[in-house]
Amino acid sequence: MKKVPLDKPEPDVENFVDVIKGKTVPERPPLIELFLDYEIVREISKNIIGRQWVEPSEDIETQKKYFINSIEVYYRMGYDFYRITGAGGLVFSGKTRAGDDTALLSRGTRHWAEETKGPISSWDDFESYPWPDPRKFDFWYYDFISKNLPDGMGILVCPSSGFLEIPLDTLFGYENLCYLMHDQPELVSAVFRKVGEILYAYYERIIGLPGLVGFFQGDDMGFKTQTLVPPDFLRKHVLPWHKKVAELAHKNGLIYLLHACGNIEQIMPDLIDDVKVDGRHSFEDEGNPVTEAKMKYGNKIAILGGIDVDKLARYDQDTLRKHTRKIIDRCMAGGRFCLGSGNTVTNYVPLKNYIAMVEEALNYCG
Repeated sequence: MKKVPLDKPEPDVENFVDVIKGKTVPERPPLIELFLDYEIVREISKNIIGRQWVEPSEDIETQKKYFINSIEVYYRMGYDFYRITGAGGLVFSGKTRAGDDTALLSRGTRHWAEETKGPISSWDDFESYPWPDPRKFDFWYYDFISKNLPDGMGILVCPSSGFLEIPLDTLFGYENLCYLMHDQPELVSAVFRKVGEILYAYYERIIGLPGLVGFFQGDDMGFKTQTLVPPDFLRKHVLPWHKKVAELAHKNGLIYLLHACGNIEQIMPDLIDDVKVDGRHSFEDEGNPVTEAKMKYGNKIAILGGIDVDKLARYDQDTLRKHTRKIIDRCMAGGRFCLGSGNTVTNYVPLKNYIAMVEEALNYCG
């Protein structure tokens, strides 16, 4: 009976990739998360593993210590990969709204996307916006993490939020974008093209990183019942960039995984047949259940995660363990399934519940 944190983890990223591709059907599902909230990582590192915790800062040596602790958490919790998020120099500045964070492991203040109006509404705004410069990207911590990964672990990368999220959440604002799609379509096209070019340039530059096995890009495109913007808009402005990055990955022997929240049934054929994603992540039981996705698409792509975050946060441990086993039972047939939360392990998820979910995956035996 395996208990986490593991004393002697045995990561196997090659097996993880083979499961994603459908080359092998494992006895138990590999683990996957888009990420663990910072507060979850800190609590495991400091109070469960017993490491000397170091807060991240601008100082490079301090950042290195932080990354070592973070890597150790993912390693000891049983993951086969470490996902590098964020990127030196790749920052799209925008507006957010602040509110109190009432989570179990509160960070004090939680920031939400500004949905009304962002920094770009005109061509003058476009010209004066401080666009990230691909020539100034700083990859030092990619190299540092690559050199400090435990044997058997690989790297997945995601430099920022996605090809839809950056324009919608950061640059235009959702409400503003809806008006500009009609009033200034050329401006909208220019912004989406500029964002796509910057993100693609970033991905081009990290090809060849030792230990890199794939890209795991996040780009929320839906809500409970449908896509956030019309499917044809996504097909014109967003999906072509996902396709380019997927092609870049596949050309270099890497996998391309997509995290996309919400009901995106209208574009799933595009993602599978045109973009050619290797796996899709992010599921919730209301409107987008993982078991339904596995039944419909599991013979074409990998289905990733799936334990509804609401249940992960609210269920008692015994109920959650039973629910987790049920999900695994229903999704393991044919393979191409990895277990994790339906979205992320948030700071309002009880740590004991997260641990229970992970243990059920590690101890699963058909």
